[in-house]
Amino acid sequence: MPTLPTALDPTAPAYASHRAATLAKLAALQEAHAGALAGGGDKYLARHRARGKLLARERVELLLDPDTPFLELSPLAAWGSDYPVGASMVTGIGVVEGVECLITANDPTVRGGASNPWTLKKALRANQIAYENRLPCISLVESGGADLPSQKEIFIPGGALFREITRLSAAGIPTVAVVFGNSTAGGAYVPGMSDHTVMIKDRSKVFLGGPPLVKMATGEESDDESLGGADMHARTSGLADHYAVDEHDALHQARRVVARLNWRKAHPDPDPETVQEPRYDQEELAGIVPGDLKTPFDPREVVARIVDASDFDEFKPLYGTSLVTGWARLHGYPVGILANAQGVLFSAESQKAAQFVQLANQRDIPLLFLHNTTGYMVGKEYEQGGIIKHGAMMINAVANSRVPHLSVLMGASYGAGHYGMCGRAYDPRFLFAWPTAKSAVMGPQQLAGVLSIVARASAAAKGQPYDEEGDAALRAVVEQQIESESLPMFLSGRLYDDGVIDPRDTRTVLGLCLSAIHTAPVEGVRGGFGVFRM
Repeated sequence: MPTLPTALDPTAPAYASHRAATLAKLAALQEAHAGALAGGGDKYLARHRARGKLLARERVELLLDPDTPFLELSPLAAWGSDYPVGASMVTGIGVVEGVECLITANDPTVRGGASNPWTLKKALRANQIAYENRLPCISLVESGGADLPSQKEIFIPGGALFREITRLSAAGIPTVAVVFGNSTAGGAYVPGMSDHTVMIKDRSKVFLGGPPLVKMATGEESDDESLGGADMHARTSGLADHYAVDEHDALHQARRVVARLNWRKAHPDPDPETVQEPRYDQEELAGIVPGDLKTPFDPREVVARIVDASDFDEFKPLYGTSLVTGWARLHGYPVGILANAQGVLFSAESQKAAQFVQLANQRDIPLLFLHNTTGYMVGKEYEQGGIIKHGAMMINAVANSRVPHLSVLMGASYGAGHYGMCGRAYDPRFLFAWPTAKSAVMGPQQLAGVLSIVARASAAAKGQPYDEEGDAALRAVVEQQIESESLPMFLSGRLYDDGVIDPRDTRTVLGLCLSAIHTAPVEGVRGGFGVFRM
């Protein structure tokens, strides 16, 4: 087999420096994740437990098959905003009764599980993942509906959440709701529109308007149980399909629902006996990306530590050498890999990428994009050489490719290179970032420099003296702003990725994603790429 060689020396000072920088960023990442795990804080966690209730992640854990992984998605949603980190919801992929499912769970310790604008974005992203990958969707519901002070940002776009539940069902993708507490107003439509609904005696409360709202609207006196309790919905309205005596029983009944789905993956899982671990230590992934992204690194060192047996058949290795392309298997699944080598994409790299994407579509092979690019090359020579049309060729191929795409931002991901390497706007099935990654229209120094040149030219055109001190101060402010806005936690907080991951977990995360992807048919486009400008 064509095993990749390695030139990485774990005893070298450069490796130690890179590793130390990565571990420092991981420590900051863990601190941010701790904020999501803290939910509403000690006071509300204690109050929730005093009511005899399980926490959101405890519910998820009991729902899953024992000793199976849970790939949590968007855990840093709302980071850097005015809302709690995690957006009062847990989402992810896990195995229930042998079936890979998309799971969402409201966190009732955060404002009663009410949905804020970031909760909506996170829930819609989860539904998109379920729809694209044909994953049964299980909602663990305990929500007071919209966070009313932010209703102007939720009400109108929020209807898409209920639309997507019905579309999942219409596509034959099962939807299951388990109601643990209040499911009020808009929250009532989640159990109301799901295929299967489980409610809990004396706990579940599902109504469009609670007693106070009913009193205001109609003058009618009512109580929670007669208006929307589990007993009423099980015996009278018929909304409850399954009636549980407590939370554990509800989770057991949800598992039995999944067991009876007769659910089958479009593609069988690879035989685990045939899957070989990489020949190199995955721990070494923490020391590959330099602390300064201007320093290049060989992405083959990453590929060698994530693909099966470090076995990689490179495509066009001598042409367009700043982009590495080739074929491998990852946890037994075939993948085509595009990985930036020296940062800049030239015409040759763009044409090479376009051809490689076409080949993957001919073979029905998913594509993995490993980002470390400053974008497409600029300058008179390259413009005259056709960099625009060649870059457009690559972007065209990526945009119209139909095989599933996975993206991992390892280092820089700037400019249109972010698009050509299947950034968020190009709908990869999953996109993750390493804590070493940065993404923006261009690097902070370049962007500040461009603004400085434009301002200097403007002053010269007007015959005015240029304020050098003011220019230096402006450049410093702009650089700081762009630097902070290009960091992975900032971008993850806005759901521009599905999570910031430890580089050493990359193979595991990608394996879980590939398994989920193969629940749906994997089929490439035959033709249909539009016009390639030659």
